[in-house]
Amino acid sequence: MKLGISSYSFTWAVGAPGYLPPNPLSGTDLLNLAKSLGISLVQIADNMPLHLMTEEKLGNLVIQARELNIEIEIGANKLTTSNLERHIQIAGMFNSKILRFVIDAPGYRPTTEEVIAIVADAEPKLKHHNIILAIENHDRMFADDFVQIMEKVNSPFVGICLDCANSLGVGEGFHEVVQKLAPHTVNFHLKEISIKRKYHMMGFDIEGKPFGEGSLPLEWMLEQLPPRCLTAILEQWTPPEANISLTMEKELDWAKRSIAYLSKFMEK
Repeated sequence: MKLGISSYSFTWAVGAPGYLPPNPLSGTDLLNLAKSLGISLVQIADNMPLHLMTEEKLGNLVIQARELNIEIEIGANKLTTSNLERHIQIAGMFNSKILRFVIDAPGYRPTTEEVIAIVADAEPKLKHHNIILAIENHDRMFADDFVQIMEKVNSPFVGICLDCANSLGVGEGFHEVVQKLAPHTVNFHLKEISIKRKYHMMGFDIEGKPFGEGSLPLEWMLEQLPPRCLTAILEQWTPPEANISLTMEKELDWAKRSIAYLSKFMEK
């Protein structure tokens, strides 16, 4: 399994709402950073929206990725027919084998049945371009909903982007989610977190950590993944520091430590 980074490995550096750095990380910067970290796989996601870039800028990124020998995976959100079609085109430009999609977006929350119809309609286009749509488990929908989408569409060109932690948002734990979604997984989002009781014992704190310092049953998760899951992408939930500069330094430090830790498992 090939280890990669994402634009969500460096969310603060790219720019989060209300915390825009003086010089936000660009697509060009992200590819150069990957090269410096010894990583040859980058997933460019919806916090660095490719569909809003000019054709010239997209073309320059394609050339840069080729020159640096970096494989690109495309990521997006808002799974509508038109947005999916546009990102299939972009994925084709980058020769991206994986097109990772989060279903929802602000003001857009389709039903499971609507998602099935959209994906089923796009399946011939995915097949034509040899692109696998990887639908990410996110905060609103349950694992059973994603299983239903997979079973109804029933295509080798549609699978799951299995995120380690997102389903905690609907009260579903690691083992429950992985057991249901792993058989359909084509792309894995690595995200280390810790789960600890508050000091007063009334509730829990869930926050990001560098890999190896949290609660994720990583080895067990990796063992459940099928052979068709060929890529694993590091994402980070980095708690902020006193200012954006310190937060970005922390984010980069955590990425370096996590890559060093994860590389041992990817080699296995």
